[in-house]
Amino acid sequence: MSQLMDLKTIKQTYRHYSGIYDFLFGPVLEPGRRAAIAAAQLKPGQRVLELGVGTGLSLSAYHPGTRVVGIDVCPEMLKKARRRVAQLNLGHVEALIEMNGEQMDFPDHDFDAVVAMYIVGVTPSPERLLAEMRRVCVPGGDIVIVNHFASRHPFIRRFEKAMAPLSAEIGFRTNLDLASIGGIDELDPIDVRNVNLFGYAKLLHFRNRSAASPNGAESLAAEMSAGE
Repeated sequence: MSQLMDLKTIKQTYRHYSGIYDFLFGPVLEPGRRAAIAAAQLKPGQRVLELGVGTGLSLSAYHPGTRVVGIDVCPEMLKKARRRVAQLNLGHVEALIEMNGEQMDFPDHDFDAVVAMYIVGVTPSPERLLAEMRRVCVPGGDIVIVNHFASRHPFIRRFEKAMAPLSAEIGFRTNLDLASIGGIDELDPIDVRNVNLFGYAKLLHFRNRSAASPNGAESLAAEMSAGE
């Protein structure tokens, strides 16, 4: 993984983004947010964790009967999220916490579902992030990821690779390969599909495995190939 994507750099980058984030990434990424929340299949009374909650753009889309906890490493983004919660009177938002998704303070199996929207390509170690998502989600719970992953199209893939050295300035990896993320085979794939304009991002819906299953990685690879 790129050494440019360290925690200090991420905080600096998104501090600069905080004032214009909603304008740059609001409407254009909204379909993916809505699709991720729908995929989590939350029922009233269930508790969901959103990693990388940012300015809270997704918070109003959750069912008011659920309980939502959001975390982010950028205090400036969280400040805007808290303001949004107050302005919209979002009583279902339980807490917004400054916390690193790779080292969460929550106990094991604390959430019925875990959602990570546009954060896997930002975090320094996607492997550690994924391991923590598995840890805090109940066995059999839903884990939903929305992110851009490296294209299989040769021309686009070359372009993404050429842009990779600018990851720190852009704020996310342009050429993150899903197959390279360790631990992905520890989850049972439910759905893989393209979302957002031109299908630029993928929605990955998993079930947190409660028992050993040897076919997770193979099923995911097959579904991704079919979706290209």
